[in-house]
Amino acid sequence: QKHYEILPTPNQFEQSCPVNSMDVLVPPQIYALNGTDVRIPCAFTSCYKLDPSKFAMNWTYQETSNSTEEIRFGDRVLFSGNLDKNDLSITILDVQLTDEGIYNCYVRNPPDRIQGHGTIQFVVLTELPPPRDSTIAVAIGASVGGILALLILSMVVVKCIRRHKNQELISDEQKMEEEGKADGEGGTEEATK
Repeated sequence: QKHYEILPTPNQFEQSCPVNSMDVLVPPQIYALNGTDVRIPCAFTSCYKLDPSKFAMNWTYQETSNSTEEIRFGDRVLFSGNLDKNDLSITILDVQLTDEGIYNCYVRNPPDRIQGHGTIQFVVLTELPPPRDSTIAVAIGASVGGILALLILSMVVVKCIRRHKNQELISDEQKMEEEGKADGEGGTEEATK
């Protein structure tokens, strides 16, 4: 039988931290228009508070799966994150076609034992995609809706007609029964006289 003892510490959350406690959060793909500025987000979660003396992060760029180069912050690539919020995002100014590729965000935050890693496919567009023409979808939707409305309306009309006929039959039967009773009652009176 194992015995666990929790010792008081300044940050008790650190005591319950699992070995692989870091997650890196990135979108799988980002699209940007050529010539615009784009923010490439990267954030991480960790059980441990960031210690600037031990913390390390870097970004790499891969034009192809065979070539990797470390990103240097400078003229067109800026660090736009916020370390206090575990945000490691970068911004690329004046996006060029040559910026397209795979971006990797790496983070090491000891005492986490693993290095966090996020991969983002960055696609540069030369023009905005055309807006979707939904005219056909609206026409099809309206047609289907109209057909369903007519079908429901016809079912209601048929049901009303049937109910009306049933009521007529019931009232005719009641009249006949009443007439039959009246005839039967009158006949018995005459017979008794």
